[in-house]
Parts: sequence; structure tokens; C-alpha cells
Amino acid sequence: MSWTVADAVDYKGFPADRSKTGGWVPAALILGIEMCERLSTMGIAVNLVTYLVSTMHLSSSTSANIVTDFMGTSFLLCMLGGFLADSFLGRFKTIAIFAIIQAMGSGMLATITRLPQLQPPLCKNPASQTCKQANGFQMGILYLALYLIALGTGGLKSSVSGFGTDQFDDKDEKEKSQMAYFFSRFFFLISTGTFLAVTVLVYIQDEVSRSWGYGICCISMSIAIIVFFFGTKRYRYKKSAGSPIVHISQVIVASIRKRKMDLPFNPRLLYEDSAESSRIQHTDQFCCLDKAAIVAGEFDKTASSEPNPWKLCSVTRVEEVKMMARLLPIWATTIIFWTTYAQMITFSVEQASTMERSIGNFQIPAGSLTVFFVAAILITLAVYDRCIMPVWKKWRGKPGFTSLQRIAIGLILSILGMFAATLSERRRLLVAKAVGGNTATLPISVFLLIPQFLLVGSGEAFIYTGQLDFFITQSPKGMKTMSTGLFLSTLSLGFFVSSFLVSVVKRVTGSTDGQGWLADNINYGRLDYFYGLLAVLSFINFAIFLICALWYKPQKSNGGMEMETMANGSCPEEKC
Repeated sequence: MSWTVADAVDYKGFPADRSKTGGWVPAALILGIEMCERLSTMGIAVNLVTYLVSTMHLSSSTSANIVTDFMGTSFLLCMLGGFLADSFLGRFKTIAIFAIIQAMGSGMLATITRLPQLQPPLCKNPASQTCKQANGFQMGILYLALYLIALGTGGLKSSVSGFGTDQFDDKDEKEKSQMAYFFSRFFFLISTGTFLAVTVLVYIQDEVSRSWGYGICCISMSIAIIVFFFGTKRYRYKKSAGSPIVHISQVIVASIRKRKMDLPFNPRLLYEDSAESSRIQHTDQFCCLDKAAIVAGEFDKTASSEPNPWKLCSVTRVEEVKMMARLLPIWATTIIFWTTYAQMITFSVEQASTMERSIGNFQIPAGSLTVFFVAAILITLAVYDRCIMPVWKKWRGKPGFTSLQRIAIGLILSILGMFAATLSERRRLLVAKAVGGNTATLPISVFLLIPQFLLVGSGEAFIYTGQLDFFITQSPKGMKTMSTGLFLSTLSLGFFVSSFLVSVVKRVTGSTDGQGWLADNINYGRLDYFYGLLAVLSFINFAIFLICALWYKPQKSNGGMEMETMANGSCPEEKC
């Protein structure tokens, strides 16, 4: 076995020494910064809606949209971070730069919540709807802090999982098995960070001070950055292979240039310059892209006799683009799940704020109800790993559900979660009508909301791991950062779809006095109708997903092109 890793270098640019670089120590440092990112982001997001309603005096629908737009932008900017990492900065510099930006945003938010000049006057009776809202300047400063955090989160998150897997050599069997465990521990630490955020940080924000809570976010991220830099000499660095966006664009441009040409009868006549071991077999889907590989004489040659990639692409390059195109239907049908997820950190938290939350003399912060959401994720992962996988292996001979099956289970659980949310909200509204909508705390237990948190949380455990597995294993090796960004963009678009639906429902059902399905005071609204609408849309989306899953045809490799698999052992030839 070679003492160096073939496709990696150390911090000086020399071939990486296997004994001195990579492995679990540097991977743990990378996992640490991801856990602190999750602690910071979720510590702000899950309780932000209560701050906007109670302190900034905004309406419930406006507050929900601000939170979903903030979270949506965070995940959308993963695409930007992935592009910069692949094309210019590399993953190490991308993580370092954007982690610092996120820490700055968290520090700015802590300062804003400390200064009374950046908040509207206190209101003794928020339910009276006469409170003065935050002005444009105050909201502008708040938006600046939030979107600095969003920028930092997006840039950081796009590279963390990729840089973590860079620390393991997939050509070494021992390190390859360690890489599989990296993914499960990666998601576990994400959940741990979220758990600490919705319990400890939310309690500090509500019972001690918002500025202290957000200040802890800034301090934890700053410590994580320092620890991350300690591992500089131990990390393995991969050289950039160029932006996959450019490669995809080259295939599209070349195929458009030759759109009037006829494809040869034998695909073997198409251009191919890849090594035999890394070639991808030609497929018949998206045959219009095959025209990019038609050899057209000197038209495709530059002065150096090398083919112009904007005029002629290899079959392997074309098939890589086809692989990404095949992901899009599955990508589109997973967006709606994250729209239902968005309700768990917006309207569900506001529901909790109106309900009885006391246990003895202790009052549970409204934002901490999401602890049941996180608990459902951790329990589901444990049950799946220790119970379902062994039984499934004995029954079907496979070590776990395929990625498409896990996505399907997640979608089903989200539908059930929205139906449960509809029923619980209907019960809450009956109580509000009986005692009066202006009652600060309704005489109904907040634990009525637990089923919707448990169902959607359990659904996230399945769909998140299923999506991550699917988008990484079913994408070309050179486009895995982009495919990770594509996966994270479903979270982004899910939040934006939530904002869009809230705006549409508000406009269609609302009135000039702030009533409608999504009333300024949710005790006078019909949030149950909105949840019911999401349940119906999720059911329709699930039917479309099944069609797309049956249509999907995984790419078969030729020879040495191997698709990495996750710890669950799913393979490329999977079907829903």
C-alpha cells in the first residue's frame, strides 16, 4: 500500500502522507464546526418567530415569512458556496471564510437585541393589535444581521460534508468503511446541535436574555473556527477539477450547436477520450444531448489540435450531465416536504405560544417544543439502525431501505403530520372560540401538538438520509459538491414555497382588518385550513414522486467508475 494518497495533497501542496494526514481526527474537527453551525442557525431560527411577534410586533404571517425566507436563503446560498469551492477557493478556505461571516452575523444579532433603540416601544397587551411595529431602519438592521448569518451558513454548509469525506481515501478499504460511518455521525451531530439549540439556547433566550442566547451562538462558532484552524496541518486537500456548472454548460452549448445534425446509428461512433476504466456507458435517455459528442471534422478542433469542449464533448461528459438531469424529477418532488417542515419552526411555534406550557412551576419555552421534533429524528435513526435494518436484512437480504424508499417513507410521514396538525389546530381553535381570542394563554395543553412534531421529525430522519444518499451516490464523482448543493436547494425551495403559499393564502382569504385563514392573531384565523391544504398538496406530490421513482433509471458504471455507497449499503441499481 502506498504511503501517499493519490488524489490529495497536504497543506504545503505535497502528496498527502497517509500516516500524518486525514482520518478521524481531522474529520472530527470538521464535524465540530458543522455542529456549531447547526447550533447557531437553529438556535436563531426556531425561536425567531416569537421575537418578531412579541418584540418587533409583526403579524404572524409576516413573521413566518421572514423566518422561512431566512432559512430558504441560507440553503440557497449553498449553491454559491459550492461554486466558489469548486472553482476558486477550495473547500478549506470556503469553510473558513463563511464560518467567520456567520460568526459576525450572530454577534451583530446579539448586539441588536441588546439595544432598545433598535426595537419598537414595549407593548403591555400584544393581543390588542395596537402595538407599534418596528420601523424600516430597525427591520433593515435586523435583516442585515440575519442575511449575514444566511450567507455564512450557505457557504459553510456546501463544503463541510465534502471536506469531511476528503479525509478518507475511497481506494483504501479501511478508510472507505470509515467514510460510510462519517455520514451517519455527520447527521447525528447535526441533530445534536439542533437539540441543544431548541432546549438550552431557546430557554436562555426566553428566560435570561435574547442577547445572551445569540451571543452564545457567536462564541460557539468562534471557538469552532479556532479549533478548525488547529487541524490545518492534518487535513487532506483535494485539487479542484473545475466547476461542474462549466462542464454542464459545455455539453448543452455543444448539443445546441449541432442540433440539426443526425446522430450516428452506432453510439460507438460518438467521440470518447476518457480512460477505459472511468468511462460511462452510453444511455438512450436525453438523446438530444448526445449531439454534443458528434465528431464534425476540423470544426471541433482548436489550433492545438485538442477538441474545443464548447463544440465537442466526450460521451462520458455527456453521460455525466444525463446523470444530473435524471436527478431533477426526484429533486422536484422532495421540495414539498421541506415546506411542511417550515411550519414546525413557524406556525407550530406560534401555536405553542398561545397554549398552556407549564409543568409545575416551570414553563416550557414555545420554541423548545421542537425538542420533540429532534427527539423523533434521533429515535427514528436509532430504531432504524438497531431494529429495522437487521430485520430487513433477514427478510429481503438487503442491509436497509434504498434511498428512494426512505424518501417515500419521509413523504408519507409528512402527509400524516399535516393531517395531525389540522386536527390539533381545530381543537385549539374551538377552545379559543370558547374563552375568547384575546386570551393570552388558552386552557389547553401544548402537548396536543406533539403528534405533528413526532411525525414530521421522523419523516425528516428518513428523507434527509435518503436524499443525501441518493444525490451523492447517483451523481458523477466530479459533481458531488454540486449534487450536495442540489440536495440542499430542496430545503431552500421548500422554505420559499412556504413563504409563497402563505402570501397567496393571506391575499386570497384575508381581509382589510387582518382576518382570514392566516389572521394577524392566529386565534381568529383558520390555520387548520392551511394545514389541510398542505396535507392535500403533499398527497398529490407523493403520487407524482411515485411516478418519477418508477421512471428513474440509475446509471451503470463501466469498469472502474464506482459509486460510493452509504452505511446502509444501498446500491445504484435501486428502485422504489
